[in-house]
Amino acid sequence: MPRRIMFVQLKTGYDTDRGPSWIGWVDFSKTWGTAYFHGRTLRRAGWLSDANFYDLETNEEFWVSGPKRDRTDTRYGPSAPTIEPDAADDYHAFLDGSPLPGRENG
Repeated sequence: MPRRIMFVQLKTGYDTDRGPSWIGWVDFSKTWGTAYFHGRTLRRAGWLSDANFYDLETNEEFWVSGPKRDRTDTRYGPSAPTIEPDAADDYHAFLDGSPLPGRENG
């Protein structure tokens, strides 16, 4: 199962880019159509306007994407994402110029 450090933001119930967000490990299915994060099963959804995944159990919408080195992951968000402790070392190395694990070749 592919595993990547990703930016994840809850969209449901919040104004644009105001929901809680995290930088952490996300596991993906072989087809990349399903993501697993914080015990949730998220399914890719191309029809959503402000999100690209939804929770299969709660229908909450999420934005899942690779983190940005310039830390502009949210467009209008007031605060930085929570960095998950188990991803912190690799994320900080990424901010310092290293490739993300699993993305060494692009």
